[in-house]
Amino acid sequence: MPDLIPEAKIFTCTQSRTLSEKIAAAYGTPLGNVITVTYSDGEFQPSFEESVRGSRVFIIGSTNPNSDHLMEMLLMLDAAKRASARHITAVIPYYGWARQDRKDKPRVPIAAKMIASILETAGATRIITMDLHADQIQGFFEKPVDHLFASTVFLPYLRSLNLDNLTIASPDMGGSKRAYAYSKTLESDVVICYKQRAKANVISHMELIGDVTGKNVVLVDDMVDTAGTLTKAADVMMEKGALSVRAICTHPVLSGEAYERIENSQLLELIVTDSIPLKRHSDKIRVVSCANLFADVMQRVHQNKSISSKFIM
Repeated sequence: MPDLIPEAKIFTCTQSRTLSEKIAAAYGTPLGNVITVTYSDGEFQPSFEESVRGSRVFIIGSTNPNSDHLMEMLLMLDAAKRASARHITAVIPYYGWARQDRKDKPRVPIAAKMIASILETAGATRIITMDLHADQIQGFFEKPVDHLFASTVFLPYLRSLNLDNLTIASPDMGGSKRAYAYSKTLESDVVICYKQRAKANVISHMELIGDVTGKNVVLVDDMVDTAGTLTKAADVMMEKGALSVRAICTHPVLSGEAYERIENSQLLELIVTDSIPLKRHSDKIRVVSCANLFADVMQRVHQNKSISSKFIM
Protein backbone atom coordinates (compact mmCIF):
# COMPACT_ATOMS: atom_id res chain seq x y z
CA MET A 1 0.00 0.00 0.00
CA PRO A 2 1.61 3.32 -1.02
CA ASP A 3 2.50 5.85 1.67
CA LEU A 4 -0.11 8.53 2.15
CA ILE A 5 1.05 12.13 1.73
CA PRO A 6 1.29 13.49 5.27
CA GLU A 7 -0.87 16.40 6.31
CA ALA A 8 0.68 19.83 5.73
CA LYS A 9 0.69 22.47 8.45
CA ILE A 10 1.92 26.05 8.14
CA PHE A 11 3.39 28.02 11.04
CA THR A 12 4.88 31.49 11.18
CA CYS A 13 7.66 33.26 12.98
CA THR A 14 6.62 36.51 14.65
CA GLN A 15 8.01 39.08 12.23
CA SER A 16 6.68 37.34 9.10
CA ARG A 17 3.09 36.97 10.28
CA THR A 18 1.52 39.30 7.69
CA LEU A 19 3.21 37.51 4.78
CA SER A 20 2.47 34.10 6.34
CA GLU A 21 -1.22 34.90 6.59
CA LYS A 22 -1.26 35.73 2.86
CA ILE A 23 0.63 32.53 2.03
CA ALA A 24 -1.71 30.40 4.16
CA ALA A 25 -4.77 32.00 2.54
CA ALA A 26 -3.39 31.31 -0.94
CA TYR A 27 -2.45 27.77 0.10
CA GLY A 28 -5.95 27.19 1.42
CA THR A 29 -5.25 26.32 5.02
CA PRO A 30 -5.24 28.33 8.26
CA LEU A 31 -2.00 29.13 10.05
CA GLY A 32 -1.10 26.69 12.80
CA ASN A 33 -1.30 27.75 16.42
CA VAL A 34 2.00 28.83 17.97
CA ILE A 35 2.35 30.61 21.29
CA THR A 36 5.59 32.41 22.17
CA VAL A 37 6.39 33.05 25.83
CA THR A 38 8.90 35.83 26.52
CA TYR A 39 10.80 36.03 29.79
CA SER A 40 11.71 39.30 31.45
CA ASP A 41 15.35 39.06 30.31
CA GLY A 42 14.33 38.77 26.63
CA GLU A 43 14.61 34.99 26.30
CA PHE A 44 11.65 33.51 24.43
CA GLN A 45 10.14 30.07 23.89
CA PRO A 46 7.81 29.18 20.98
CA SER A 47 5.35 26.33 21.53
CA PHE A 48 3.25 24.42 18.98
CA GLU A 49 -0.25 24.23 20.43
CA GLU A 50 -1.35 21.39 18.14
CA SER A 51 0.05 18.04 17.12
CA VAL A 52 2.53 17.94 14.22
CA ARG A 53 3.39 14.25 14.53
CA GLY A 54 3.81 12.69 11.09
CA SER A 55 2.98 15.98 9.33
CA ARG A 56 4.82 18.06 6.77
CA VAL A 57 5.53 21.30 8.59
CA PHE A 58 6.26 24.60 6.84
CA ILE A 59 7.80 27.23 9.11
CA ILE A 60 7.81 30.68 7.51
CA GLY A 61 10.17 33.40 8.66
CA SER A 62 12.79 35.74 7.21
CA THR A 63 16.06 35.70 9.13
CA ASN A 64 17.17 39.30 8.66
CA PRO A 65 19.07 40.85 11.57
CA ASN A 66 18.54 41.32 14.44
CA SER A 67 19.49 37.80 15.46
CA ASP A 68 16.18 37.20 17.30
CA HIS A 69 14.53 36.43 13.95
CA LEU A 70 17.07 33.71 13.20
CA MET A 71 16.88 32.37 16.74
CA GLU A 72 13.09 32.11 16.57
CA MET A 73 13.34 30.07 13.36
CA LEU A 74 15.91 27.75 14.96
CA LEU A 75 13.80 27.20 18.07
CA MET A 76 10.71 26.40 16.00
CA LEU A 77 12.67 23.95 13.83
CA ASP A 78 13.94 22.21 16.95
CA ALA A 79 10.46 22.10 18.47
CA ALA A 80 9.01 20.56 15.29
CA LYS A 81 11.79 17.97 15.18
CA ARG A 82 11.23 16.98 18.81
CA ALA A 83 7.47 16.81 18.19
CA SER A 84 8.07 14.12 15.52
CA ALA A 85 7.14 16.11 12.41
CA ARG A 86 7.83 13.96 9.35
CA HIS A 87 9.13 16.74 7.06
CA ILE A 88 10.26 20.16 8.27
CA THR A 89 10.60 22.85 5.61
CA ALA A 90 12.11 26.21 6.55
CA VAL A 91 10.48 28.81 4.29
CA ILE A 92 12.88 31.75 4.44
CA PRO A 93 11.77 34.52 2.05
CA TYR A 94 14.85 36.57 2.96
CA TYR A 95 17.94 34.60 3.95
CA GLY A 96 19.75 36.97 6.30
CA TRP A 97 23.53 37.21 6.78
CA ALA A 98 23.93 36.13 3.14
CA ARG A 99 26.35 38.95 2.32
CA GLN A 100 28.96 37.09 4.37
CA ASP A 101 29.28 34.31 1.79
CA ARG A 102 33.10 34.26 1.47
CA LYS A 103 36.27 35.44 3.14
CA ASP A 104 36.88 38.84 1.59
CA LYS A 105 39.71 39.53 4.03
CA PRO A 106 41.62 37.49 6.65
CA ARG A 107 40.08 36.39 9.96
CA VAL A 108 36.40 36.89 9.13
CA PRO A 109 33.54 34.35 9.29
CA ILE A 110 31.56 32.87 6.42
CA ALA A 111 28.25 33.50 8.15
CA ALA A 112 26.05 32.27 5.28
CA LYS A 113 27.64 28.82 5.52
CA MET A 114 27.51 28.74 9.31
CA ILE A 115 23.80 29.58 9.36
CA ALA A 116 23.08 26.91 6.73
CA SER A 117 24.70 24.33 9.00
CA ILE A 118 22.79 25.59 12.04
CA LEU A 119 19.43 25.43 10.23
CA GLU A 120 20.06 21.82 9.26
CA THR A 121 21.24 20.90 12.75
CA ALA A 122 18.10 22.49 14.22
CA GLY A 123 15.92 20.19 12.11
CA ALA A 124 15.26 21.65 8.65
CA THR A 125 14.91 18.89 6.06
CA ARG A 126 14.29 21.33 3.19
CA ILE A 127 14.79 25.04 2.52
CA ILE A 128 12.63 27.30 0.37
CA THR A 129 14.05 30.78 -0.16
CA MET A 130 14.06 33.59 -2.72
CA ASP A 131 16.75 35.63 -4.47
CA LEU A 132 19.79 34.68 -2.43
CA HIS A 133 22.53 37.30 -2.37
CA ALA A 134 24.76 34.79 -4.15
CA ASP A 135 23.46 31.70 -5.98
CA GLN A 136 26.27 29.50 -4.66
CA ILE A 137 24.86 29.75 -1.11
CA GLN A 138 22.64 26.83 -2.16
CA GLY A 139 25.80 24.72 -2.04
CA PHE A 140 26.29 25.50 1.65
CA PHE A 141 23.36 23.19 2.44
CA GLU A 142 23.36 19.39 2.50
CA LYS A 143 19.54 19.37 2.35
CA PRO A 144 17.45 20.27 -0.75
CA VAL A 145 17.13 24.00 -1.45
CA ASP A 146 14.40 25.49 -3.64
CA HIS A 147 15.80 28.86 -4.73
CA LEU A 148 12.94 30.93 -6.15
CA PHE A 149 13.27 34.02 -8.33
CA ALA A 150 11.29 37.17 -7.60
CA SER A 151 11.26 37.81 -11.34
CA THR A 152 8.14 35.61 -11.29
CA VAL A 153 6.24 38.46 -9.62
CA PHE A 154 8.24 41.44 -10.93
CA LEU A 155 8.06 40.72 -14.66
CA PRO A 156 4.25 40.95 -14.93
CA TYR A 157 4.39 44.31 -13.12
CA LEU A 158 7.15 45.60 -15.40
CA ARG A 159 5.23 44.57 -18.51
CA SER A 160 2.12 46.34 -17.20
CA LEU A 161 4.03 49.65 -17.21
CA ASN A 162 4.39 49.49 -21.03
CA LEU A 163 7.64 51.50 -20.92
CA ASP A 164 9.14 52.64 -24.22
CA ASN A 165 12.92 52.49 -24.68
CA LEU A 166 13.24 50.23 -21.64
CA THR A 167 16.76 49.59 -20.36
CA ILE A 168 17.64 47.23 -17.51
CA ALA A 169 20.51 48.28 -15.25
CA SER A 170 22.60 46.65 -12.56
CA PRO A 171 23.76 48.93 -9.72
CA ASP A 172 27.04 46.99 -9.46
CA MET A 173 29.15 44.41 -11.30
CA GLY A 174 27.98 41.61 -9.02
CA GLY A 175 24.39 41.97 -10.20
CA SER A 176 25.20 41.94 -13.91
CA LYS A 177 24.02 38.34 -14.38
CA ARG A 178 20.60 39.20 -12.94
CA ALA A 179 20.35 42.32 -15.10
CA TYR A 180 21.24 40.39 -18.27
CA ALA A 181 18.60 37.78 -17.44
CA TYR A 182 15.91 40.46 -17.11
CA SER A 183 17.05 42.22 -20.29
CA LYS A 184 16.97 38.97 -22.25
CA THR A 185 13.43 38.18 -21.11
CA LEU A 186 12.21 41.73 -21.78
CA GLU A 187 14.26 42.07 -24.98
CA SER A 188 15.77 45.33 -23.77
CA ASP A 189 19.20 46.96 -23.52
CA VAL A 190 21.33 46.60 -20.41
CA VAL A 191 23.79 48.90 -18.64
CA ILE A 192 26.05 48.32 -15.64
CA CYS A 193 27.21 50.63 -12.85
CA TYR A 194 30.77 50.26 -11.65
CA LYS A 195 31.23 51.37 -8.07
CA GLN A 196 34.08 51.58 -5.61
CA ARG A 197 33.47 51.52 -1.86
CA ALA A 198 35.44 53.43 0.77
CA LYS A 199 33.99 50.97 3.32
CA ALA A 200 30.81 48.92 3.82
CA ASN A 201 27.70 50.90 2.77
CA VAL A 202 29.80 53.91 1.67
CA ILE A 203 30.40 54.53 -2.07
CA SER A 204 33.44 56.59 -3.04
CA HIS A 205 33.04 56.52 -6.84
CA MET A 206 30.56 55.33 -9.48
CA GLU A 207 30.78 55.09 -13.28
CA LEU A 208 28.22 53.97 -15.85
CA ILE A 209 28.99 51.34 -18.50
CA GLY A 210 26.52 51.82 -21.34
CA ASP A 211 24.21 54.52 -22.73
CA VAL A 212 20.96 55.58 -21.04
CA THR A 213 20.20 58.69 -23.09
CA GLY A 214 16.46 58.89 -23.76
CA LYS A 215 15.84 55.57 -21.94
CA ASN A 216 13.45 54.52 -19.18
CA VAL A 217 15.79 52.70 -16.83
CA VAL A 218 14.92 49.95 -14.35
CA LEU A 219 17.62 49.08 -11.83
CA VAL A 220 17.50 45.46 -10.66
CA ASP A 221 19.03 44.14 -7.43
CA ASP A 222 18.44 41.40 -4.87
CA MET A 223 18.11 43.74 -1.90
CA VAL A 224 18.16 47.38 -0.84
CA ASP A 225 19.80 48.18 2.48
CA THR A 226 20.84 51.81 3.04
CA ALA A 227 19.76 52.72 -0.54
CA GLY A 228 23.05 54.55 -1.09
CA THR A 229 23.93 52.57 -4.22
CA LEU A 230 20.46 52.82 -5.77
CA THR A 231 20.02 56.54 -5.22
CA LYS A 232 23.56 57.29 -6.41
CA ALA A 233 22.97 55.18 -9.53
CA ALA A 234 19.67 56.97 -10.20
CA ASP A 235 21.40 60.36 -9.95
CA VAL A 236 24.17 59.27 -12.33
CA MET A 237 21.68 57.94 -14.89
CA MET A 238 19.53 61.07 -14.84
CA GLU A 239 22.70 63.14 -15.31
CA LYS A 240 23.52 60.93 -18.34
CA GLY A 241 20.18 61.70 -19.96
CA ALA A 242 17.77 58.98 -18.77
CA LEU A 243 14.06 59.81 -19.04
CA SER A 244 13.18 58.02 -15.79
CA VAL A 245 14.73 55.64 -13.28
CA ARG A 246 12.91 52.97 -11.32
CA ALA A 247 14.36 50.24 -9.12
CA ILE A 248 13.33 46.66 -8.46
CA CYS A 249 14.77 45.13 -5.29
CA THR A 250 13.50 41.85 -3.89
CA HIS A 251 14.25 42.39 -0.21
CA PRO A 252 13.49 45.80 1.41
CA VAL A 253 15.98 45.78 4.29
CA LEU A 254 15.90 49.62 4.29
CA SER A 255 18.12 50.45 7.24
CA GLY A 256 19.73 53.68 8.40
CA GLU A 257 18.72 56.67 6.28
CA ALA A 258 17.29 54.53 3.46
CA TYR A 259 13.78 56.00 3.54
CA GLU A 260 15.07 59.58 3.52
CA ARG A 261 17.45 58.83 0.63
CA ILE A 262 14.67 57.26 -1.42
CA GLU A 263 12.27 60.14 -0.78
CA ASN A 264 14.91 62.72 -1.78
CA SER A 265 16.26 60.77 -4.75
CA GLN A 266 15.46 60.91 -8.45
CA LEU A 267 14.00 57.41 -8.31
CA LEU A 268 10.47 57.45 -9.68
CA GLU A 269 9.56 54.39 -7.62
CA LEU A 270 11.11 51.48 -5.76
CA ILE A 271 9.36 48.15 -6.30
CA VAL A 272 9.92 45.47 -3.64
CA THR A 273 8.36 42.26 -2.37
CA ASP A 274 6.92 41.67 1.09
CA SER A 275 9.70 39.22 2.06
CA ILE A 276 10.49 41.69 4.85
CA PRO A 277 7.79 43.93 6.34
CA LEU A 278 8.31 47.64 5.67
CA LYS A 279 9.21 49.73 8.70
CA ARG A 280 7.16 52.68 7.48
CA HIS A 281 5.15 53.95 4.53
CA SER A 282 6.64 55.78 1.56
CA ASP A 283 4.78 57.05 -1.50
CA LYS A 284 7.74 56.00 -3.65
CA ILE A 285 7.75 52.37 -2.50
CA ARG A 286 5.42 49.86 -4.16
CA VAL A 287 5.08 46.36 -2.67
CA VAL A 288 4.37 43.37 -4.94
CA SER A 289 3.44 40.34 -2.87
CA CYS A 290 5.35 37.08 -3.21
CA ALA A 291 2.71 35.15 -1.21
CA ASN A 292 1.14 33.35 -4.19
CA LEU A 293 4.56 32.26 -5.43
CA PHE A 294 5.49 30.69 -2.10
CA ALA A 295 2.05 29.13 -1.61
CA ASP A 296 2.16 27.50 -5.05
CA VAL A 297 5.68 26.15 -4.54
CA MET A 298 4.79 24.84 -1.07
CA GLN A 299 1.79 22.99 -2.50
CA ARG A 300 3.91 21.46 -5.23
CA VAL A 301 6.59 20.41 -2.75
CA HIS A 302 3.95 18.85 -0.50
CA GLN A 303 2.41 16.95 -3.41
CA ASN A 304 5.82 15.90 -4.77
CA LYS A 305 5.25 17.80 -8.01
CA SER A 306 7.80 19.65 -10.15
CA ILE A 307 8.41 23.33 -9.44
CA SER A 308 10.56 24.00 -12.51
CA SER A 309 7.84 26.17 -14.06
CA LYS A 310 8.44 28.70 -11.26
CA PHE A 311 11.99 29.36 -12.38
CA ILE A 312 11.37 32.03 -15.01
CA MET A 313 15.08 32.85 -15.16
